[in-house]
Amino acid sequence: MPSNHDLHARRTAAVVRGIGHSTSISAARALNAEVWDVEGKHYIDFAGGIAVLNTGHCHPHVIAAVQAQLEKFTHTCFQVLMYEPYIAVAEKLNALAPISGPLKSALFSTGAEATENAIKMARAATGRSGVIAFTGAFHGRTIMAMAMTGKVVPYKKGLGPSQPEVYHVPFPVEQFGVTVEDSLKHLHFLFKADIDPARVAAIILEPVQGEGGFYPVPTALMEGLRRICDEHGIVLIADEVQTGFGRTGKMFAMEHHTVEADMICVAKSLAGGFPLSGVIGRAAIMDAADPGALGGTYAGNPIACAAALAVLEVFEQEKLLDRANAIGSRITARLEAMRRSNALLPIAAIRGLGAMIGFDIVKERGTHEPDAAATKKVVQQATEHGLVLLSCGTNANTIRILVPLTASDAIVDQGLDRLEQALAA
Repeated sequence: MPSNHDLHARRTAAVVRGIGHSTSISAARALNAEVWDVEGKHYIDFAGGIAVLNTGHCHPHVIAAVQAQLEKFTHTCFQVLMYEPYIAVAEKLNALAPISGPLKSALFSTGAEATENAIKMARAATGRSGVIAFTGAFHGRTIMAMAMTGKVVPYKKGLGPSQPEVYHVPFPVEQFGVTVEDSLKHLHFLFKADIDPARVAAIILEPVQGEGGFYPVPTALMEGLRRICDEHGIVLIADEVQTGFGRTGKMFAMEHHTVEADMICVAKSLAGGFPLSGVIGRAAIMDAADPGALGGTYAGNPIACAAALAVLEVFEQEKLLDRANAIGSRITARLEAMRRSNALLPIAAIRGLGAMIGFDIVKERGTHEPDAAATKKVVQQATEHGLVLLSCGTNANTIRILVPLTASDAIVDQGLDRLEQALAA
């Protein structure tokens, strides 16, 4: 079997430079929260395929459901020959989503497809075109999703002009001097200077920012946006691509708030590693687009739908929402001990909901001055110690933890031991 070095050389020769890598590991097999590379080295997975594997690698119930569907058919295109698994997933999502009233769902393949189609439906429903997002947001890499993403490097740099009528409001992070009041004030300035609210179709935001640094949306902001959307007839879209399906200790992160979104975008952990995304929303909004305006050749693939139905069963059978909160408490307690240790790099601002935990690496204790260089080294050292770890944040100094919710306490603790070793380096 080739080595990690050999595969990386082949990758460099054959695969475009624009697809980046956080590690140089080539996986050979994986189970639950553990991975073995092509050289046989063992890793604990604190990345989960970027929040895709809340039910872990190769969950036996999910694999069994996929194998059963493989023996029936793999593809018909839902727009040509419909099939029951697609309909069943839509029914489940409509029943689970924290939105009142009649709901409908549409299935796609990627998170970017979900966010872009949500905007299409909001525009169809309102007859408007403007979109407001937040700084630090990540909504995808395709053209419209990239425009909504609130981070230039690396997602927009050198890729030409953005889509028109997409505006960004500062996301509130008080440690960097931006309050909820600042965000709402800026939004009102936007309405006065750049776009009439009567031309705004949607406001989109993540209930917990992912790439932006794992900052939860303050409830006061969500309530303020809900009031503004109600006042001006704007659609409020929650991008739960990363926060959905138990990561924050509830099935949807919007359940942490007192108000509802009009639409919710989902993907990642919906199908336990198989490509599936969707939009759930109020039926009147979801039905505004004409037949043929939505869909895709592979959208709502039957294999991925079978996996999603199994994932939802696993959540119920294994009580993974409770497990997410238990894991989150375990991780947070350990990080607090690390924060107090003078033998480790200085860390600050431990935060998150459920098992969606992040913290910052800073230059000096008691400050919030970001240390991006040290953060990069910690991720590299973690790999050396057998831990798959990711960074994020607008200042590139946030470590995020996305361990599968099915991981045992022993594996979580072992991963935290390896994190501590990386911080000591």
